[in-house]
Amino acid sequence: MIEIDKLTKTYGETRAVDAVSMTVETGTITAIVGTSGSGKTTLLRMINRLVEPTSGEVRINGEPTHAQKPHILRRRIGYAIQGHGLFPHHSVARNIAAVPELLGWPKDKTAARVDELLTLFGMEPADFRERFPAELSGGQQQRVGVARALASRPDLLLMDEPFGALDPIIRTRAQADLKDIQRKLGSTIMLVTHDMDEAISLGDRVAVMDGGKLVQYGPPDEIVASPATRFVADMVGDAERPMRLLSLIPAADLAEDGTAEGSPLPAGASLREALSACLWSGREAVPVEREGQPAGQVTLAAIRARAERHA
Repeated sequence: MIEIDKLTKTYGETRAVDAVSMTVETGTITAIVGTSGSGKTTLLRMINRLVEPTSGEVRINGEPTHAQKPHILRRRIGYAIQGHGLFPHHSVARNIAAVPELLGWPKDKTAARVDELLTLFGMEPADFRERFPAELSGGQQQRVGVARALASRPDLLLMDEPFGALDPIIRTRAQADLKDIQRKLGSTIMLVTHDMDEAISLGDRVAVMDGGKLVQYGPPDEIVASPATRFVADMVGDAERPMRLLSLIPAADLAEDGTAEGSPLPAGASLREALSACLWSGREAVPVEREGQPAGQVTLAAIRARAERHA
């Protein structure tokens, strides 16, 4: 558990972060979203003491971070940034092994961890170990950057706009990869983004920053359905709110008896995906399956009715 208690950072008369308090549960993804200058990156960097707080405290599993030497603390916290920050003259394997080597892991344990992570990220170890960053695509570099941050099994992974440099198609795949890896490893992740869609898609909880203050903190559906301030409402976008809520609701929640034609959607697909499937194919309903077995259908009328409730 990560506890942030009245964390504040001032620069002269400016409060970059103003008495922020929040609790991040173990094994969850928290997305911190806000416009440029809202304090989100400063907040993130105070957690691993790349920026020293003016006042307030961060506790990781009950232990105050100020009670540890910064370089020791950072070995417990993974950190991934936009552009990945890979060492260009080191191989993929050496990049991923950087922190385990600093911690004095045995070579065989380090090598096994490198191969484990490459496999987890869908990169065949024999094909990628000895490649250099310049030989990788943007998406592959991003995966290696996250693998490096996870290599020492940190208590917490901090990510600062990790997908900002990727094109939209690769970015969507990278986001899906991250959610999949997080579920498999049970990692605790705090991620900064300026993109509300990304925050809603990735976060188990979303923290909205404005002018250094935490203006709302809660599950994505709560942020979208009940914005606490005009600023949050503007970030969500009034026109986009129904579609964003549909993206948070599994299609299976609206499944009803019936045998619609066409390729079935998995039960975990969202109502937004079901709507797209209906509109793309011109159908009034799409079938849904759960674990390979038919689970009914979702109708266009039901999707529209759900969206209208939040319009």
